[in-house]
Amino acid sequence: MKKFFQEIKADIKFKSAGPGQKLTESVGERAPKERPNQPALRQPRQGPTDEAQMAAAAALARLEQKQPRARGPTSQESIRNQVRKELRAEATVSASTEAPGTNTVPEAKEEGSAHLAVPSVCFTCPLTGATLRKDQRDAHIKEAILSHFSTDPVAASIMKIHTFNRDRDRVKLGVDTIAKYLDNICLHPEEEKYRKIKLQNRVFQERINCLEGTHEFFEAIGFQKALLPVPDQEGPEEFYVLSEAALAQPQSLQRHREQLLVAEPVRATLARQRRVFRPSPMASQFDLPGDFFNLTAEEIKREQKLRSEAVERLSVLRTKAMREREEQREMRKYTYTLLRVRLPDGCLLQGTFYARERVAALYAFVREALQSDWLPFDLLASGGQRLSEDESLAFNECGLVPSALLTFSWDAAVLADIRAAGAELDSSILKPELLAAIEKLS
Repeated sequence: MKKFFQEIKADIKFKSAGPGQKLTESVGERAPKERPNQPALRQPRQGPTDEAQMAAAAALARLEQKQPRARGPTSQESIRNQVRKELRAEATVSASTEAPGTNTVPEAKEEGSAHLAVPSVCFTCPLTGATLRKDQRDAHIKEAILSHFSTDPVAASIMKIHTFNRDRDRVKLGVDTIAKYLDNICLHPEEEKYRKIKLQNRVFQERINCLEGTHEFFEAIGFQKALLPVPDQEGPEEFYVLSEAALAQPQSLQRHREQLLVAEPVRATLARQRRVFRPSPMASQFDLPGDFFNLTAEEIKREQKLRSEAVERLSVLRTKAMREREEQREMRKYTYTLLRVRLPDGCLLQGTFYARERVAALYAFVREALQSDWLPFDLLASGGQRLSEDESLAFNECGLVPSALLTFSWDAAVLADIRAAGAELDSSILKPELLAAIEKLS
C-alpha cells in the first residue's frame, strides 16, 4: 500500500513539471509558441431598460421573502474563531488609519457626495422651519428664541428658561418656585408682601437667579426692579415689585403660570429627508455619512475590548440580568438609522429615523406617501419577518440599525376582497408629487 501511494505522488509530480523536451534539442532551437489571435473587441452592452430594472427589483424582493435567515455558527469554537477574525481585522484597520495622539475615528466620506445614500443627518427647527445640520441646531434655536422677544416676550422668556438651561432638575426647582410666588399673589392680592420679591434672598439666588431667562420672565409679566428700604438695615435692597396694572389682571398671571409649568425645551426635530428612487439592484447597499458612525477612537477601543471579553464569556454561564445589560449596551451603539421600503412596483421610499423610535413611526411615514392611505398594509424585514404596527419595539430592538431594506406588502385580506370584486390595485401607489421627484439610486 505504501508503494502504491509513492507511485501516485511521483506521477503527480511528473505531470506538474511542465512540458518536456528532447535531450538532443538545443536551447536555441526551441521556437516560441505562437499566441492565439486576440479576440476582437466586444461591443459595450447597453444598460437594462426601466422595465427590466423593475422586473429585477420585484424578483429580488420575492427571493428575499423566500430565503430563510442565515444561521450563524453554532459551536463555541467556531464562534471564537469568528470573533478573533473580526478583532484582527479591526486592529489592522485601526493601526493603518488612526494617527498617533488623535482621538477621532477614520475620516468619513465627504458630506454632500453624490454617492451617499443621504448627505447628512438633518434637523428641522420648530420655530422657523429651517433645515439644519447637527452642529447648527443649538445656535439656530437660540437665535430664533431671542428674536421672538420682540413679538411675545412672555413666551420667549419661557422658552429661554426651558431651553437654555440644561439641568432639568434645577429648571424644575426654579419653575416651581416662580409658580409659588405667583400663587401667593393670586391667592392674597391684598397682601403687599407677596407682591415684592427680594433679589438677594437666599432662595431666589439659589433657585431662580442662576437660571437664564428668569429675569426676562419677571419683567415680561409685569414686575419692575426697585430699591426699597429694609427694616433693621441701613441701606435699601433691590426688589422685584409687581405693577398695579399686572395686579389688576390676575387671570393673566394665572395663565402665565400655567404656561411656565407645562412648557418643554425647544428642540430641533429629526428631518426624515424623504426620497423616492427608481427600481435598482443596489437597493440593499447603503453608503452612509459619518453622522451615522459618530464613535470616537476611545469608543472604538472600548468596543474592541468588549468583543475580546465576549470570547471569554462564551464559555461562562451568564445570568439574565447580565444578558440584558449587554443587549442594552448593544442597542445604544447607534443613534440614527436609514430605512428603505421596496414598493410593489420596485420603487424605493427612503427616510431617516432615530434608532430608538418605534415601528409605528415607519408605518406612519409610509402611509403619508400613499395615495390610498386608508388601506392596511404590512412591512416585511429581511427573511420575511413581519413588523407589526402595534408592537412597541424600537428599530434597534428589531435589528434595523444603522440601515435596513424592508418590503411593502398589501394586507392579504384586502387583496382578496379587491380581487373578489373584480378590481385591481394600481402598481404605482405613491402620491403623484412624490413620483414627480423620483431619483436614480447611484
